Amino acid sequence: MKYFVAQGEDRRLTAASRQALRGSFAELSDGVTHYELKGPEDAEVVVMAGGLTIPLFYWDALVTELNARGLRTLTCSAYGRGYSDRVRARYDETLFARQLAELTERLGLTTRPLHLVGTSMGALVAMTYAARYRSSVSTLTLVGPAGLAKPQPTSPHRLLRSDLLAGIVARRRGRRILQEHLGHNVRDPALGAKLTDMVLDAFRFEGSLYAVFDTLQHLPLAGRDDLFRQTGALGIPTLLLWGDEDDVTPVTHLGAARTLLKPQRQQVIPACGHMAPFEHPRHVADQIVPFVAACAERLDS
Repeated sequence: MKYFVAQGEDRRLTAASRQALRGSFAELSDGVTHYELKGPEDAEVVVMAGGLTIPLFYWDALVTELNARGLRTLTCSAYGRGYSDRVRARYDETLFARQLAELTERLGLTTRPLHLVGTSMGALVAMTYAARYRSSVSTLTLVGPAGLAKPQPTSPHRLLRSDLLAGIVARRRGRRILQEHLGHNVRDPALGAKLTDMVLDAFRFEGSLYAVFDTLQHLPLAGRDDLFRQTGALGIPTLLLWGDEDDVTPVTHLGAARTLLKPQRQQVIPACGHMAPFEHPRHVADQIVPFVAACAERLDS
């Protein structure tokens, strides 16, 4: 799809504009990545991969919980999200996995295996990273993972295969589609409003809608059973978390995920929608912290 700037994208990410923004920035092979590295320097490192639209701010409450419990955290905005570059490239899982690999290498975090957390689309990115850098991964936590729905003739991925059609839809209806998507993510209306404001503010930067729709073209969010099966065969200790009222990746997919991934632990989070780390950060931390600790103890013994 040809790069475009949508109506309402009235900001531009530059070295000068980034000086007023929170977080840190790293120049990687595909572009500038916005990241935050927090917590005790000698602690186990948890690396988080986000979903289709979210910036790193999405993880703030969970980061606070994990840091308070002695874990170090690395969050970043995927290319096209938050304050990371809107690159003119193919937005697929290879791009996003390479971004994580280069960032962790740049920050000197690869001397010890990492603990990966991926939510929604980020779960597909985390699994892709795990397959390519198996020795760098200690544990894998997947939260409401995308990929287990059956491909439909009317799915966005199939409809947007045409560059011309994708460009027309993105320009004319992209922002409305984005807002409708965000409205299905969380149960609490107040949290939903906070999420929408967070995402739409970052989508004022040029190239944001282009990045999302190019991702929908090139990163399939359904029919990914083979990736789940491949991940299950890697032997990585896996924790599977799911909101019981997830309307985006329904909990009815939990059985298939368990069969393919063979996770060591799984937990359904009550009164929770699609974004458990954002909606119930303390509950998610309650699951991640002992899981990481148990696996770290095995490695040290």
